[in-house]
Amino acid sequence: MYSTADAGLAGLWDRVFGTQSAPEQWLVIAAGVVALAVVVPHGAWRLARNAITIAHEGGHGLVALLTGRRLDGIRLHSDTSGLTVSRGRPTGLGMILTAAAGYTSPPLLGLGGAALLSSGRITALLWIATALLVAMLVMIRNAYGALTVVVTGGTFLLVSWLAETDVQAAFAYAVVWFLLLGGVRPAFELQAKRRHGGAGDSDADQLSRLTHVPAGLWLFLFHAVSLCSLMGGARWLLTV
Repeated sequence: MYSTADAGLAGLWDRVFGTQSAPEQWLVIAAGVVALAVVVPHGAWRLARNAITIAHEGGHGLVALLTGRRLDGIRLHSDTSGLTVSRGRPTGLGMILTAAAGYTSPPLLGLGGAALLSSGRITALLWIATALLVAMLVMIRNAYGALTVVVTGGTFLLVSWLAETDVQAAFAYAVVWFLLLGGVRPAFELQAKRRHGGAGDSDADQLSRLTHVPAGLWLFLFHAVSLCSLMGGARWLLTV
């Protein structure tokens, strides 16, 4: 016989990792329009870009750990820049993958989120995002960064635990659309800065020094990953 605790755990597991019905098509499209309205205008983007920075720096940190590097800490700044510090070999595949993970992480996270939503796992997406943010909080090394991650993670937690199913769906789809659409803009911003002589120590320039491949080709990779993720993710999201 199952104990009450076992039944409770089973219920929690089913609530988190069970499938939910796909929302109406209009809600999916509306969530995309809301995300686009946040990404395109400069004023809204200036604030919302903090979430892309979280994904960017989190990508650096996660890949650093996966490739055997030691992660010393992550800083997020109010100007939406960030810094991830890891220790290990200054060259080699691990360092290359770590440097390449920043600009590619937001769109790839969006693509992964679209895959989860297309399979009806709305609540699972929210809980996975919360878990990743909690894990990242441990490595944050400045007050602004901690505040940003706590607010973001708290929002995910409250929506996943307290909100009605339709609200969860609207929020999850808006977040995934935002990662897909917002993952495209930073590479163009970096390209514009480099065209005007700025961002000399960008991820693309670091990768160029590590691999002796022109920074422009790494920028092309960032563009390709973000645009392909947007197209693939949009196809999943709109097939409901």
